[in-house]
Amino acid sequence: MNELPSSTDAKPAQANPAPQRSDAGAPSYQNDNAVHQQSTRVVYGALGVLAVLLAAQWYSSNREVERLREEMAQRLRSGESITTETKVIARGVQEGMKEMQAKVNVLEGKQVEAQSQQLALEHLYQELSRNRDDWALAEIEQVLSTASQQLQLAGNVQGAVIALQNADNRLSRSDKPQFIIIRRAIAKDLERLKALPTVDLTGLALRLDSIIGQIDSMPLLADEKPAAAATQPRAPRRAPKAVESSKSAGQGGSDWLADLEEVWHSWTTEMWGEIRQLIRVRNVETSDALLLSPTQAYYARENVKLRLLNARLALLTRNESAFRSDLIAAQDAIAKYFDTRAKQTQTTQALLRQVQASNLSIEMPTLAESLNAVRNYKAKP
Repeated sequence: MNELPSSTDAKPAQANPAPQRSDAGAPSYQNDNAVHQQSTRVVYGALGVLAVLLAAQWYSSNREVERLREEMAQRLRSGESITTETKVIARGVQEGMKEMQAKVNVLEGKQVEAQSQQLALEHLYQELSRNRDDWALAEIEQVLSTASQQLQLAGNVQGAVIALQNADNRLSRSDKPQFIIIRRAIAKDLERLKALPTVDLTGLALRLDSIIGQIDSMPLLADEKPAAAATQPRAPRRAPKAVESSKSAGQGGSDWLADLEEVWHSWTTEMWGEIRQLIRVRNVETSDALLLSPTQAYYARENVKLRLLNARLALLTRNESAFRSDLIAAQDAIAKYFDTRAKQTQTTQALLRQVQASNLSIEMPTLAESLNAVRNYKAKP
């Protein structure tokens, strides 16, 4: 931009000293006018130049302002478009944020619900696990209690061993270390049961069954009949020799007398043997055993059977006192009412003595250790 001449530049022209009056007079006035005119022209020229410069400056400034306005308007328009786009984008972002916030809220609600469900499931699982353990322990306690009762009352060692093994297998399925104490107690009870001496209860019961089956065929004293005469080889009669001796008259008279004595002795011996078969003399403790009627004989056999059945029941229940008392009563009844000379009776008595010689006095252990371990675990909070 062109600079305008300042007022200080025009002052020298205006400050020219007035023409001094010379001695010439009129010519001095002319020079002053010429100078004045020249100064006026200079001033007007400077003013014109200044005006031109101002006009140029104004035009240039005006053009510059217009250009700035157009640029500003263009920038404003572009800013407005950008602002509009930004608003649209911001609106879209806000809507997206709202949607995302809604989704986040839904997810948070679902997460809270899932957490509550997870907590409920964990609590339910713990309750089920605790209840399952309680049920298992209650079942094991019931099985062990029943096995202990059978062991003490009936001596069922095999049943107690099976019950302990089943309880140990049931506990081995769980991975809880707290069950180790119970399993250790069960193992100790198993060792004690396996160390017991074995008693052949089944064999003894079978022997008693065999004896019971032989009672009906054993002979009683009341129904005894005379036994047939024993077939002994008879001595050859000497009658032919007597005849021969009578024929041989040349022999001595003492020979036929000896032969006759021998014949008489053999005949009397044979007759005495036959008479002994007809009459028997026996010593009987009570005469009632020989005077039993058929009905009483039936009841005598049944009483012996009942004694043996009671002994069998006492054997299975390991009641040794009742077992031995019933066996003694059965033996006394057999010796009192049955023929003890018969081979079958003797065989039955031998079997009874073998059964009576069996030892049933075995002290059965208890399952108290296993039961106490289970109950102590259940009693823990």
